[in-house]
Amino acid sequence: MTALISKLRGLIFKISFLLWTAIMALYSLPLMLVMQNPRDRLIPISRRWAHGVDWLLCRIVGVDVEIQGHEHLPAGGAYMLACKHQSQWDTSVVLRLFDDPAVVLKQELLRIPVYGRFAHMLGMIAVDRDGGARALKAMLRAAAEAARQGRVLVIFPQGTRTRPGEAAPYQPGVAAIYRETGVPVVPATVNSGFVWPKHGWPRLVGHRPRPKIVLRFLPAIAPGLKRDAFMAELEQRIEGGTAQLEAETRRHLGL
Repeated sequence: MTALISKLRGLIFKISFLLWTAIMALYSLPLMLVMQNPRDRLIPISRRWAHGVDWLLCRIVGVDVEIQGHEHLPAGGAYMLACKHQSQWDTSVVLRLFDDPAVVLKQELLRIPVYGRFAHMLGMIAVDRDGGARALKAMLRAAAEAARQGRVLVIFPQGTRTRPGEAAPYQPGVAAIYRETGVPVVPATVNSGFVWPKHGWPRLVGHRPRPKIVLRFLPAIAPGLKRDAFMAELEQRIEGGTAQLEAETRRHLGL
């Protein structure tokens, strides 16, 4: 019975998520078609959409959301958030946490109808993995400009979603942005993969107490480290923090 309820709630969430996304897309479409630079109008729409995603998770799937480590976020100016990536939730939550984030995303996502134009007009930073040196320079220029504007740069340094406990290499792009922008880097970890799988939709874990998705900010890495030292420090902090958070989650859920 528990498995059936979990699947049913997951299906209801999927339908509700797609419907909510379609409503917000239709709401924003006239702005994207009529206005030359609607970013200021689209930012609150993206934040409202992200709040709605968390509301659906809480009400339908039965999942709490908690953000930890706010004290590690720099008080003023630009910085980079380098976050573990386990589920689609990781990309939505940053839209409600930060005023005007510049998220580094795959170039192919900009080809998705409506979403791609929405992301472009929000000033997201596209990465063409097959574009060579020219594409890398374009990404770095965009990142440097976002930093000059005081925006929070958001990057998933492994470049892909991973399951809890799964390993994946860290990509060099994060070090290039770190060097180019000269901003502090806040490592972060999540446990969202326990509830929202890498491939698929959220589901009840089937345990009590109530599951909780946690995004945890870790102490910042100051600018100025050499590339190898920075990459080693970033990976150590994120992977160490992830191991700790996943162990806490397993104990909480009795897994």
